[in-house]
Amino acid sequence: YNNADSFAMAFDAAWKDSDLDNNNNNIEEKIEITFEKIKTHPFLIENPVQSKNLAFFRIKLLGLS
Repeated sequence: YNNADSFAMAFDAAWKDSDLDNNNNNIEEKIEITFEKIKTHPFLIENPVQSKNLAFFRIKLLGLS
């Protein structure tokens, strides 16, 4: 779906699937790796700035960094 909730769920799943804890990439690079996994998500395509802001929010909220 083309909404923030659907994007957040897809982002969280892709982040967990990416096993990002074991690499030395910074947060921006980790987000780009995760976005590559969900690059066809309609919210990411139509709202790239909001998607990045939401990604930072999710990382901070869930302590993913």
